[in-house]
Amino acid sequence: MCRGSTEPNEDYLSVFVHRYRTEFGFTLDDRRVLIDDIRVRGVASSGADAEAAADSLAGGEVAVEVQQPEPVAHSRVYFEGVGWQTVGIYRLDRLSPGQCITGPAVVLEQNSTVLVEPDWTASLTKTADLLISRKSAEAAASVNETAVAESEVKVDSIQLSIFSHRFMSIAEQMGRVLQRTSISTNIKERLDFSCALFGPDGGLVANAPHIPVHLGAMQETVRYQMANCELLPGDVILANHPRAGGSHLPDLTVITPVFLPGSGQSPIFFVANRGHHADIGGRTPGSMPPDSHSILEEGAVFRSFHLVRGGQFREAEVTKELMAPAQLPGCSGTRNLHDNLSDLRAQVAANQKGVALVTALIEEYSLGVVQAYMKFIQANAETAVRDLLRRVGASALARTGASRLSFADSLDDGSDIRLSVDIDAKAGSAVFDFAGTSLESHGNLNAPRAVTMSALIYCLRCMVPYSIPLNQGCLAPIQLRLPEGSLLSPSDIAAVVGGNVLTSQRIVDVILGAFSACAASQGCMNNVTFGDDSVGYYETVAGGSGAGPSWHGRSGVHTHMTNTRITDVEILERRYPVIVDHFSLCPGTGGQGQFNGGDGILRVLRFRKDLTLSVLTERRVHAPYGLKGGQPGSRGSNSLEVAATGRRMNLGAKTSVSVGPGDRFVLRTPGGGGFGPLASKGTSDSGAGAHQPPLVLRGTLVDYEQMQFSA
Repeated sequence: MCRGSTEPNEDYLSVFVHRYRTEFGFTLDDRRVLIDDIRVRGVASSGADAEAAADSLAGGEVAVEVQQPEPVAHSRVYFEGVGWQTVGIYRLDRLSPGQCITGPAVVLEQNSTVLVEPDWTASLTKTADLLISRKSAEAAASVNETAVAESEVKVDSIQLSIFSHRFMSIAEQMGRVLQRTSISTNIKERLDFSCALFGPDGGLVANAPHIPVHLGAMQETVRYQMANCELLPGDVILANHPRAGGSHLPDLTVITPVFLPGSGQSPIFFVANRGHHADIGGRTPGSMPPDSHSILEEGAVFRSFHLVRGGQFREAEVTKELMAPAQLPGCSGTRNLHDNLSDLRAQVAANQKGVALVTALIEEYSLGVVQAYMKFIQANAETAVRDLLRRVGASALARTGASRLSFADSLDDGSDIRLSVDIDAKAGSAVFDFAGTSLESHGNLNAPRAVTMSALIYCLRCMVPYSIPLNQGCLAPIQLRLPEGSLLSPSDIAAVVGGNVLTSQRIVDVILGAFSACAASQGCMNNVTFGDDSVGYYETVAGGSGAGPSWHGRSGVHTHMTNTRITDVEILERRYPVIVDHFSLCPGTGGQGQFNGGDGILRVLRFRKDLTLSVLTERRVHAPYGLKGGQPGSRGSNSLEVAATGRRMNLGAKTSVSVGPGDRFVLRTPGGGGFGPLASKGTSDSGAGAHQPPLVLRGTLVDYEQMQFSA
C-alpha cells in the first residue's frame, strides 16, 4: 500500500516506485503500473482537544516547554559502551505536557517501563505520548565509537549468542521472503534453495538450515565475484558457472553487496541465495541431461552477469542469455522463461530483505561491533573443529601409531574417490588430500571444487559433538588438496550436472568413512526429470540413511547434501501430466547390523501424455557400504513399464527415454548401510521394524518449518 500525504497533488507513482525499490531492490521502468484498488481513510475528532489532535497527527510535537521534572528516586543502571550510570526514576503520571527528561533515565507507568538511554531525551506531548529523540548526531557517533572500542577488547558470551542468532535470523528471513515471493514448484514447494550472509572477505558468516551442498559452495561464488567483477551500490550479480563457485548450472546464485549507507566504498557484507531452477535450457527438459559430455549441453551459463545494474532489473538481457542454449545443435533455450524471471525477481527481493536487516543491525550496534562479533563467531567455529581434530588425531595415534585416516569408494562408472587425512593432533589441523582420485569423467559426474568444499564443511560440522554455527571458521584449520584435472577438479568445459547431485553424496560417504563416523547413506539424490517443450519438472527422491555407532539409520529421508521436500502429490498431479500410483517405504532395503541402515523408497509415476523422462542416479552398481561389520544397504533400481506393449525394462542408472500415456516409471531408492556386526545386536532389538526407534521430528527441514510457523 502506498500512503500519500494530504496534499491534493501527491505524486503517488513516485511513492510507489520508491516503495517497490525499497522492498524488492530494483525497478522495472518499462512497465505500466496498474492501480488495483484505492482505499480512503477518514479521520474524525474523538472528543479530545482539536489542537492536541492536530499535534498528534503531525508527529506528536511537544507543547510549550516547562521546567525539568524532578525524579521520584535514583538507581544505578548499566549501559553498554558507557558503563554504570546513576539515573533518575520518573513517574509518567506525574509528568506535565512539555516537560523534557534528559537521558539516562527510567520512566515508569502502570504497565510498562521506558528506558531513556544516554544522549537521548523524552518529552511528553499534549496527547500524553512520550516522544523519545536523539539529542545530536555527534553524541550518537561518540557512543558508537566507545562501543566499538569495547567490543574489540573483549567478548561478551551473551552477546556472542545474540549475534549468532541475529546473523542466522537474517538468512532465515531471506529464505521466507524467497519462498513466499517465488512461483515455481521447485523453490516454493520443494524448498530447493539456500540463503546466507557473508563477510567483507566473502567468507560464510551464517546460513539458514537449507541445502548443505549450496552452503560451502556459495562463498566460493562470492569470492570469485569480488576478484572478477566491479560491484557498486544498486548492483546484483547472477552466476552459476563451476569456475565461478557454481555447483551445477540449474543452481542460479544471486549476490547482492551491502554498502555502508551514504558511502560508496567497498562492500561491508554480502547477502546471497542459490535456487534450483527446474529448467534453464539444454539438451533435455529439466536441464539435467543424464548423458551430457559438455557443460554447454546443460543449459544457460553465467559467470558474472549483472542481473540488476544501478537499481534496474535487466530483464531483456537475462532473457537473451536464458534462451542462448538454443544456438547449440540438439539443445533448447529455457522451456519456462516465465518461472525463471519470476524466481529471479524473488531471489533479488530475498537479498534486499537481507540488506535491510544487515543495515538495521549496523544502525543498532555500529559497524565495528557487528563485524567484530562476526569474527568472534567464526573463531568459535574454528575452535570447535580444532578440538574435534585433536581428539580424532590422538585416538588414531594411540590406536595405530599414526594420525592418518584414509578411505576410498567407487562410483557406478568405475571412477574412484580416494582420500587421505593427515591430522596434526597438536595444532588441531588437517590436510584432506584426494590424490589418487580418478581423472575427469567423460560424462557429467565431475564435481567442481566448490562442491567438495561444501561436502567438507558439512561433514566437519556434523562430527562436532555440540551445536556451533556453520561458517567459514569450520574450514580455517583445513588444507584441501585436489589433483588438477581429476573428477573433483575438472576443466572449464567439463559436464558437471551429476557432480552436484551424485558425486557430492559420495564425497560425503568417503569423508565420513575415513572418520568411521557412520555407514554409507543412499549416496544419491535419485534425480528424476520429465517434460516437453512446454513444461519441465524436477524432483529428488529420498532413501535410507546410514547407521552409526549408537543409532539406526532413518528410512525414507533425504540425507547429507540435499534437504529438499518432495512435492505434494496433489500439487504434482494438478500441475503436471503425471499420476503417482505408488509412494511408500521399501522394507528390508537397509543393511543389517548391530544398528540397521534405513530403508529406501518405492515410487511409481504414471504419465498422461508424451514426454521425455530422464533419470540421473547412483548406487545402482555399488551398494552403500556398511561399517564395523555391518551389512551394505540394497542398491537402487530404475525401470519402465510400457503400457502399449506390456514390456518392462531396466533403465540403468543414467538415461533419457521417451514415454507415452499410461507408461509407468518404477523407482526403488537405495537403503543405508548397517553399523557393527549383526551378532552384537541385542535380542530385544530383533523383529520386523525393531530397527526403527521412536520417530522424533528433528533436523534442519523440521527446524525451518517450525520457524516459519512461529514467524
